[in-house]
Amino acid sequence: MTRKIDNAEGFNAGRRSLMKATGIAVAAMSVVPAVAATQALAQSTSWDKVFPKSDRVDHQKVSFKNRYGIVLAGDLYLPKERGNTPLAALVLGGPFGAVKEQSSGLYAQTMAERGFATLAFDGSYTGESGGEPRNIASPEINTEDFSAAVDFIGLHSFVDRERIGMIGICGWGGMALNAVAVDKRVKAVVASTMYDMTRVMSKGYNDSVTLEQRTQALEQMSRQRWADAEKGTPAYQSPYNELKGGEAPFLVDYHDYYMTPRGYHPRAVNSGNAWSQTTPLSFMNMPILTYIAEISPRPVLFIHGEKAHSRYFAETAFAAAAEPKELMIIPGASHTDLYDRVDKIPFDRIADFFGQHLA
Repeated sequence: MTRKIDNAEGFNAGRRSLMKATGIAVAAMSVVPAVAATQALAQSTSWDKVFPKSDRVDHQKVSFKNRYGIVLAGDLYLPKERGNTPLAALVLGGPFGAVKEQSSGLYAQTMAERGFATLAFDGSYTGESGGEPRNIASPEINTEDFSAAVDFIGLHSFVDRERIGMIGICGWGGMALNAVAVDKRVKAVVASTMYDMTRVMSKGYNDSVTLEQRTQALEQMSRQRWADAEKGTPAYQSPYNELKGGEAPFLVDYHDYYMTPRGYHPRAVNSGNAWSQTTPLSFMNMPILTYIAEISPRPVLFIHGEKAHSRYFAETAFAAAAEPKELMIIPGASHTDLYDRVDKIPFDRIADFFGQHLA
C-alpha cells in the first residue's frame, strides 16, 4: 500500500532555512551545542532513561555480541501481560549519536506496552556498548549491529523468530533499511524521521557539496589519519558550548532535545560529546540505500514530519523502495518531534503495521 500525505509549501519553506553543510561536517545530530558540565541528568538510581518507566512493561538490561565480537548493550522490554504464546519482536536503534536511554528506548517501551517483545540497543563504540576508541561510527558495523540484535532476541523462547520487525530512527533509519535489505529474517521495517547518513556526509545537506569541497574534505581527513597515527589516539570534533544565535532552526531543535532535560543523557554523543574527526571517512563512498528495493516483498513504512529539514531523505528512499511501501507525513511535525513527542509519533499506526505484517 502506498499512502502519502503531503504539504510541499511548508516543506520547501523549512528547507530554505537550512545551513549548507560541507563534506567535512558530520551530520547535524553530532554538531549540537553542549550543556554546561554541571548539568545533571534527572533520573532515579534504578532508571536511567529520559522517559518515565511504564508500569505495564518488564525491563531488563542485556548484552550480546555482534559478528565482529563487539559487546553491545541493550534494554529488553516485555509486556507484563504476555501469556504463554511466543511474541512478535522488534529491534530498535537510533537516532545517530543517541543512546538507548533516549528515543529508541521510548519507542521500545511503548511498543512493548502494545504487546511486542522489544530490544533497544547502543551501537558499537557508543553508549554502554563496547568498542575502542569511543564515539566512532561505521555504516557497515552499525548495520551489523541491527542484525546482531535480531540474533539475540530471536534466541529467546518467548519470541517467535519468524515474526521479527525493525525500527530505525533518524540516522539509524537508513541503517535499518540497509540491514533489512540483506537480512531476510526481518519481516517488516519502519524508518522514522530517517537520515541517509552516507548521503549527508558525502554530499552535504540537499546534496550541496561540490566535487572540490568533497576532495578537500577527504584530503583533510586523510591528513588527520597521520596525526591520529602519530598520537596513537583519534582527535575528536569540538562540541559547541552554547547556542550563540543565528543558527539554523534544525540546530536549535537538536539543542532543545539533546541539551536540555527533555532528552539530555551524558552517554549520548550528541549530548555535549563528539564523534572522531575521521568518522565520516567510511561514509563517504558507501551509499547504504543502493539495494533498498530488495526489501520487497517485505513491507516498509516511512514516517516523517511535514516540517522536518530531513524530509527529503525519506521521500528519496520511498521513491527508490519497491512495493509494498507507505510514506506517512505527520502534519506540523519537525524532525525531532518524532524523537519523543508521543502526541505526534503515530504509535497506533506503527502497532497496526507490525500487527498486520508480523501476524
